[in-house]
Amino acid sequence: MKDKILTIIGPTAVGKTSISIELAKQLNGEIIGLDSRQIYFDMEIGTAQPSLEERDGIRHHLIGIRAPDQVITAGEYVKLVSAVIVDVQQREKTPIICGGAGLYFRALREGIFEGSSSDLSIREKLESQYDTNSEKLLKRLKKIDPVYAEIVHVNNKKRLVRALEIFELTGKTPTDHFDEQKRNQLLKLNLFAVLLTMDKELLFKRISQRTEQMFEQGFIEEVKALLSNYAESTVHPLDSIGYKQVRSYLNNKISKNEMIEDINLRTRQYAKKQMTWFKSEALDLKLDVSDDSKISEIVEKIILKYKSNT
Repeated sequence: MKDKILTIIGPTAVGKTSISIELAKQLNGEIIGLDSRQIYFDMEIGTAQPSLEERDGIRHHLIGIRAPDQVITAGEYVKLVSAVIVDVQQREKTPIICGGAGLYFRALREGIFEGSSSDLSIREKLESQYDTNSEKLLKRLKKIDPVYAEIVHVNNKKRLVRALEIFELTGKTPTDHFDEQKRNQLLKLNLFAVLLTMDKELLFKRISQRTEQMFEQGFIEEVKALLSNYAESTVHPLDSIGYKQVRSYLNNKISKNEMIEDINLRTRQYAKKQMTWFKSEALDLKLDVSDDSKISEIVEKIILKYKSNT
């Protein structure tokens, strides 16, 4: 692959999409999504996928290409991104990765291990066991991989289940795979990473505004359609922030106001976790984008720094 790959990362609602689109205009680029939920179609509203109008004629990749009941692993995602990058560069365009999935970002930068795959039947079995006794699963992980178990909270269903799924699939622990990954560094990409940050109160305000916009666009109807068109147990993204709360509302477990308040709370918490994750990564540039009236200046800074490093 030619040159470093320009990569725009940051917390949800910080404005990654608009900045990436302006970068693509100036660099003759195309945008590659880095989002574990935006890859699914039929979930456009709740995952905040950029509309055709917002894309402003810029081609986007890996957005709305998978059915919601299809599982995708970080390893498979890395392979998809790599293939798109090659295609974009062969057409003499500039690939620009944009998103907020910290795990996928790390997989792109550090590489993946052989056998990075998934098995839906194993995952469903483990998820059922988790729902019955999550503490028992954590004790099992502590027994087979005490190192990795130290960073897995019992409430983090996805990470705990995935760790045990990896072990059942390959016979190796997550720690074994990470060590192997460092040695092999398969499909490792050379990224130019730009972290976008924002004043916390302003970011929280933008999160609330986006939540309100989602409901105006028909978020509840989108969830109803998903529940009607797919078997609920197979659509794992329905456990995502927003979808989970709307399901509770539709089941009369919470009120509309409680639904909206919980979505905003969970999204704010998620944004904090994203920032903590990204700040621990090796970055090439960190920019405060609180003043979005200066988007042209922000883009100019990114391009200047990017071109001086490629």
